[in-house]
Amino acid sequence: MFVRKWTSNCTCNCCREIQKATKNFTNILGEGSFGTVYKATMATGEVVAVKMLAPNSKQGEKEFQTEVLLLGRLHHRNLVNLLGYCVDKGQRMLVYEFMSNGSLSNLLYDEDKDLSWDDRLQIAVDISHGIQYLHEGAVPPVIHRDLKSANILLDHSVRAKVADFGLSKEEVFDDHKSGLKGTYGYMDPAYISTSKFTMKSDIYSFGIIIFELITAIHPHQNLMEYINLAAMDYDGIDGIIETQLVGKCNLEEVRKLAKIAHKCLHKSPRKRPSIGEISQGIMMIKQRRLVKEDTMSFASSNYSRTLSRIEDQQVELSRIATTMNQREGR
Repeated sequence: MFVRKWTSNCTCNCCREIQKATKNFTNILGEGSFGTVYKATMATGEVVAVKMLAPNSKQGEKEFQTEVLLLGRLHHRNLVNLLGYCVDKGQRMLVYEFMSNGSLSNLLYDEDKDLSWDDRLQIAVDISHGIQYLHEGAVPPVIHRDLKSANILLDHSVRAKVADFGLSKEEVFDDHKSGLKGTYGYMDPAYISTSKFTMKSDIYSFGIIIFELITAIHPHQNLMEYINLAAMDYDGIDGIIETQLVGKCNLEEVRKLAKIAHKCLHKSPRKRPSIGEISQGIMMIKQRRLVKEDTMSFASSNYSRTLSRIEDQQVELSRIATTMNQREGR
């Protein structure tokens, strides 16, 4: 491994190796709140993503420590894997697995990209599993605090993983209030009014992401207004489905997923579902489709067998009729 895991300092010249692998930090993948992300091809041929945190940034230093401490113990197929880190002369770099399809945000809002309904439904499943691990599988539980489409990364198979844990916190059961942190458009209104972030605030953010998957409308483009107007309109969610999906998706599935998203956005955090309930609900949408497909396949198979038997019977009757005609001719 080119970067030593979980050591306080790098003593293996890894920073120079990363500099070379990123072509002197020119191969930029994107810009984050606290630093720049680069694509790096290591000497071994391994491709990774490197986040260099902005120097002399107290918030960046805190993010660095949070990611190292949390991702050092959090491991799940739907969380982006932190491979290691490097500290050298004030430079702090985090090294992650490379996600070749970039962020969900880029795929949704890039006109040249195409996400099918099947892809979007699977992405919703993947995200729910990642959050479920944080909320219900990690000990102690972890609240992400900055869930958004830009922090959902997609691999070569368009499978989604939750990323960017710099603002995350282990859940503590007290009344401590922290300063507002997060991204406008994804922030829970209850968190904004009370400064108290809970698991249900993550649920609200996930609800927004689900509506992004359905509509491809960014929260900064008045997504909530569209959602509220659709709720009062006769056509409901059908009226704001992304045009790319019209005629290419199962409307029943879209409506059911939108119903789950609406519950996530309930103004009362206590009335929002848990991530386990959400995950189960989304999986049921997929399972109903599989059952329907199996039933249709079974029906088609039965039809084929019946047709085959009829054809066999016709051949047999024809053979018998021919034999009888031959006998009568004698």
